[in-house]
Amino acid sequence: MNVTLRDPRLDRPGQSHLGFVDCDVHPMVKSGADFDPFLAARWIEHRKTIGGRSRQGLARAATYPRMSPGVGQRMDAWPKDGSLPGSDLGLLREQLLDLFDVSHGLLAPLVGGHTAERNVDFAAAMATAVNEWQLARFCVPEPRLKAAVQITMEHEQSAIAEIEHRAGDRRFVQTNIPPRGIEPLGRHRYRRILAASAAAGLPISLHLGGTSGHPSTGGGWPSFYHEEHPSYVQTMQTLVTSLVCEGVFEEIPDLKVVLVEGGFAWLPALCWRLDKHWKRLKAEVPSLTKAPSEYIREHFWVTTQPIEEPERPADMLSLIEWIGPDRIMFSTDYPHWDQDDPRYAFKVKLPDDWSRMIYRDNAKALYHLA
Repeated sequence: MNVTLRDPRLDRPGQSHLGFVDCDVHPMVKSGADFDPFLAARWIEHRKTIGGRSRQGLARAATYPRMSPGVGQRMDAWPKDGSLPGSDLGLLREQLLDLFDVSHGLLAPLVGGHTAERNVDFAAAMATAVNEWQLARFCVPEPRLKAAVQITMEHEQSAIAEIEHRAGDRRFVQTNIPPRGIEPLGRHRYRRILAASAAAGLPISLHLGGTSGHPSTGGGWPSFYHEEHPSYVQTMQTLVTSLVCEGVFEEIPDLKVVLVEGGFAWLPALCWRLDKHWKRLKAEVPSLTKAPSEYIREHFWVTTQPIEEPERPADMLSLIEWIGPDRIMFSTDYPHWDQDDPRYAFKVKLPDDWSRMIYRDNAKALYHLA
């Protein structure tokens, strides 16, 4: 039985967030056959007979049961036909878009398997299929939903071609890249892909997840999901550090990066540490012309869910002030079990101007949403 608990102290009739932009909405397929209309006959047969071959070490099983399809979803998000949460557009409209008068919802597909597929040609075909599926199933019938360009990082040619193909199509507002890749994202092997996304005017979205075949922590695979989930913070820190220290933003000054579902309370401490060591080690990274924290403030945005909840709620205000309220964007993570309700996401009242920026204006400006 689901029990909904809300602190009555959080009911603030004067603090409405209707009309917000949701930066993390997860669409789902009813079955793998949903992609077939967008695949060549060769790849349909491949999907049916061979299937995906993920780089993760646990073969076809998800790394943890919590990550398996259908697990970890809101119980009331299951459609009546038994298909997976997020696969029914009508229910998505009812529970999210219409309930809160969402002006725009940014799709973050976690389907298709193209991000961790060993057969990169099949992965490239699946990435294109997921892009076409987003349009046909969600964005065309519901213009409030915006797609993310799916690519395969280990197939540079197809990744760049897919980005360039979607450039100018305002139904796509960003390029989605899994944080856990084979190598840190700042490496030169990925530079042309990042440059193509920037040239297309598409921020890159680093949504937690993905698998490279490497353990999720430096010490190996965790025993529990309770250990796995906090390790995403380490992943995000590694990505930020790699992009900054390897000089990506000096080479691609128009690149914009959004960190999705990785929290943000860790960001100030990382900036402090990077700046401290840069003062002593700047000779090793001569391409950096300013302190690491300056690159981070100029090129990175973060989303709220799962937002940290300090014991003293007022500490959240200090944290937001340091990061900058113009760099934080609201997200629900619909339809996952820990989805945030925009009325109750913050345990402290935000200043009105911060609230407008976080819930609407920052995303509208970054993604050029009307």
